[in-house]
Amino acid sequence: MDVDEFGIPIIPEAVNVSQLKRQAIIDAAATEFLREGYTAASVDAIASLAGVSKPTIYKHFGSKERMFLAVIGGILPKPYADLEPCTSKIAEAADLRAALIDLLTDWGRILLREDIMTLRRLVIGEIDRFPQLGRLWYRVSYDMNNRPLIEALSTLHERGALDVPDPALAVQQLVAVAIGVPQLVRTFDPVSEVDLAAMVSSGVDVFLARYGARPRPEAG
Repeated sequence: MDVDEFGIPIIPEAVNVSQLKRQAIIDAAATEFLREGYTAASVDAIASLAGVSKPTIYKHFGSKERMFLAVIGGILPKPYADLEPCTSKIAEAADLRAALIDLLTDWGRILLREDIMTLRRLVIGEIDRFPQLGRLWYRVSYDMNNRPLIEALSTLHERGALDVPDPALAVQQLVAVAIGVPQLVRTFDPVSEVDLAAMVSSGVDVFLARYGARPRPEAG
């Protein structure tokens, strides 16, 4: 099985009976790993859920470890597919504060979904054993989440609408102050209530207070 730049096995699309079995294994493994974690997950349970034999699982994936990497690595990019690209939306907004609040609230609602929180806890719990999953998650979140916003802030900086000399750092700070605390709370205390709207609006205000356009000196 081929691997990507992170060392995570690449699963080809299912086009025949053998690959359809592999997809059934993937679906069953995702259920078992997300429910039980890596160590407690049972290959027997995965085989039963998938309706295949254990030898069939090992034929497709070679080992439990490779199956975990392939399955969880394949899931990681999917949550970010729901995040709307924001370059033009933010850069052209008539009300930048409102646009940032709307964008980050949408991001927060997606990232705080219980299925994504469960995946996040799993990766955090296995980061020492599978550091490549952490690197993949960071890259995916940066490319699909941070990068478009960096481009938007760069455009606003060039126009003088914001004073953002380091857009990449500014985006990290904005996401941390607006979404980071709710995400941290829900990661480690899933039943806690978080006031996402209040955190996002307050975070955007802190961001704009720091990076709002500086007044130009008067001529003369």
